[in-house]
Amino acid sequence: MRNKAETILTDRVLLSAGLENIQACVSLALERHLGIELMAFAYPQVLDDHWQRVIEDYRALLAPVRGPLAMHGPFFDMAPGSVDRRINQLTAERYRHALQIAADLHVRIVVFHANFLVSIRTEDYRRSWQDRNVDFWGELAEFAQQHDVTIAVENMWEFDPYIIGDVLRRVDHPRLRACIDVGHAHLFSKTPFTEWLSALTPYLVHAHINNNPGDNDFHQGLHDGVMDYSVLLPQLRALPHPPSLTLEMDRVSDMAASLDLLELDPPG
Repeated sequence: MRNKAETILTDRVLLSAGLENIQACVSLALERHLGIELMAFAYPQVLDDHWQRVIEDYRALLAPVRGPLAMHGPFFDMAPGSVDRRINQLTAERYRHALQIAADLHVRIVVFHANFLVSIRTEDYRRSWQDRNVDFWGELAEFAQQHDVTIAVENMWEFDPYIIGDVLRRVDHPRLRACIDVGHAHLFSKTPFTEWLSALTPYLVHAHINNNPGDNDFHQGLHDGVMDYSVLLPQLRALPHPPSLTLEMDRVSDMAASLDLLELDPPG
């Protein structure tokens, strides 16, 4: 517990709501004063087919939720800053569509993956990838600003925080920020987590938290895995501007069981 002399900051917690569990997530969010991060619009079958119907359904479903709203953008096969102009154009179209949907649902943060190809570890690739992504994200940040949405770029396979952090620094746009995925940083990087936080602190607005067995990106509860969240959560809270936290887990029961590690407003 924190010393009573310290300022008590309540964690801003969201639940990762997929197509199959959103009703249960909303029920838990209403019970515990939590927010929702939407996963539906990450999937191409939704974006290509019935996205308008999903928006209408979600508008009614999310109306009573008083916690923050976020959204995970498309990530399957997306390649921002691709050397192939047609792939780059398709990625930008997908991302702009997601930002428009977010604005329609009054979602303020949309998470996109950076998708750096970590199998290519040459300085030439890294430098050229960053140059292309400065152009890509700079244009998209302007589009996000027009729709009153903030982009949060998430680490996936990136092996150090500067791959993304240097792009954010060079773009220097208030609508282009970072989402740290704690599990990804531990699985795919040998860089200490404290360095990830230090490098991304100027841009960090959001975090994905879950646990895993140390060899695969399983989205398990905070108690179930190799990471010690009794250490990690205080590090996130100690930042000058602590990020909102999404419990990115497959099972709502794991989200509910993880809430005892978080500092929440009392129910009532």
